[in-house]
Amino acid sequence: MATTTAVHPADVIAGVPMDALRDLRVLIVNMPLRESAPPNCAPLGPALLAARLEQYGAKVSLADLNAERFYDEAAKNKGLQSSGRHPDFEEACRLLRRYADKLRMDPQLVCFSGKITTLRWQKWVAAYARHEWPDALLVSGGGLATEFKEGLFRWVPQLDAIAHSEGDDIIVKIGLDALAITGKCFDRAFAHGDLAPYTIESSAVYIGPGGENSLLRGIHRMVYGGDRPRDLDALPAPAWHLLPPHVMEAYLTNEIWGLKANNSSATPFKMTRSINTVSSRGCPFACRFCFRGGQGERNYGIRSAQSMAAEFEHLHKAHGVDFVGVLDDNFMVQAGRIAELKDTVGRVCFRTGMRWGTHGRLDEAADLRPGSGSVPWGEGRVERMAYAGCVYIGFGAESASPKVLEAMGKGGFMLANGTRKVNGYDLPVTMLEGYARTIKAGIHGNCTWIMGYPGETLEDIKHTVAFIEWQKTLVDAPAVNQRMFTATAYPGTEMFANATVRQRLSEGFGLDFDRYGQPIVNDALERYVLELDDATKVLTDRHGRPVYYGAMTEDQFLRVRDLVDSGQTSKVMDL
Repeated sequence: MATTTAVHPADVIAGVPMDALRDLRVLIVNMPLRESAPPNCAPLGPALLAARLEQYGAKVSLADLNAERFYDEAAKNKGLQSSGRHPDFEEACRLLRRYADKLRMDPQLVCFSGKITTLRWQKWVAAYARHEWPDALLVSGGGLATEFKEGLFRWVPQLDAIAHSEGDDIIVKIGLDALAITGKCFDRAFAHGDLAPYTIESSAVYIGPGGENSLLRGIHRMVYGGDRPRDLDALPAPAWHLLPPHVMEAYLTNEIWGLKANNSSATPFKMTRSINTVSSRGCPFACRFCFRGGQGERNYGIRSAQSMAAEFEHLHKAHGVDFVGVLDDNFMVQAGRIAELKDTVGRVCFRTGMRWGTHGRLDEAADLRPGSGSVPWGEGRVERMAYAGCVYIGFGAESASPKVLEAMGKGGFMLANGTRKVNGYDLPVTMLEGYARTIKAGIHGNCTWIMGYPGETLEDIKHTVAFIEWQKTLVDAPAVNQRMFTATAYPGTEMFANATVRQRLSEGFGLDFDRYGQPIVNDALERYVLELDDATKVLTDRHGRPVYYGAMTEDQFLRVRDLVDSGQTSKVMDL
């Protein structure tokens, strides 16, 4: 059972000298993401943590296994000539050794983070790191660790600790603990209370099939609880200097968005050198399919417009960046900050020629107030963002069916202004007005879609296709995203507790659930999570059947999926 960690980690490290980690050597590992997409999203989270450690004097090496691609015959055979293939396990081990050698001596702290899709890689890296650096403190953080917390010890028994939620402050405490273990050994540091308040009791530790060999350090483990930094503007800039030139160039020269990015983004413009950042954390909305635990959940917080402008200026001067992708869950929540962008970010963009894009919601773009009409033209969010150099907004529209939007937890504001008949289907006015207003403002709006959500019928999907066809009346067809993700159930989301989802996963994967509808952490759940290695693929269950949760027949689902995947989405209307 975890100890009480209600104290904010900023208070735990309060008063720590800025050179407190000067004797610490750290290896941070960024895990591979989708092999079918080029490496275009630089490891912002690891780079921010690395900068924080360096701020306290630590020596850090940032190993990026995502951009270390191989363009060889093996990649060609897999159809990955353009994106390159990931290293195999032996190649990854050699890369890790090379990155660790930059520290001159063995690392005392090895950290890796990643989304739920990285479990297989984390298991491999943990096994190698424990063998190669047996005395190092081994910690997993990020999305996977935040979703499963102590349960991750069962699947990755080599771990000493997991760190959940936001890591900017807690990473300093983790560094201090690594130094304490180096000086006293793990058991003595534990016994002396140096690792408090984040230690957990032995009853929470899983002894795996390997018996004592799976524990390696006895029964002691830590669960570090992160939290929102009290001042996001005060955080150091990402430590991009730690990435080797060939890795950094790969991220800069691969478009963050666009058809070449292969991530369901479509743009009518090109970018030469692009990079990603975030300007806010959390999202106040509660879509049932979304897990945001690693970025603050519904606790919304922002950086100032002035902080954004300073970062844009630096990225242009240091790296020649001409486009910045601001990968917030929802950039557009605070209209007040948007009003400040013109005289901050806008000035930088006007002077340098930079452009930028971000994510938001169509109801925010519409700026409609039920019963009181719309915000006057020129005074809304999208117009002010356009004045500040924004040329792209990615909208997680997900569906244009009112029924499905309600099921997803996106009804509310999206349906507050009723529907309008378009192409024979009743589509939400808010969505129509939000998209049209964005285009009129001179910003390209890209909508992403989900199919196969619980309860969705073929007619519901046709609502979405009708919206896509309507978009083509405002934007050239090649710049309209016509792809659809298949709804995937991720542990920790409200969707995962849906009765239809639970039944399908129980039958298809043998999952067990507790009385609250959440999955029991066991071998069956591990096998399921290992299947979540690519967010774009359609899962296949243990019986060889495709996994979807809609009310369509399997034949209907497969026919729709085939049309979408072959670029013939409009033909769904003929089914």
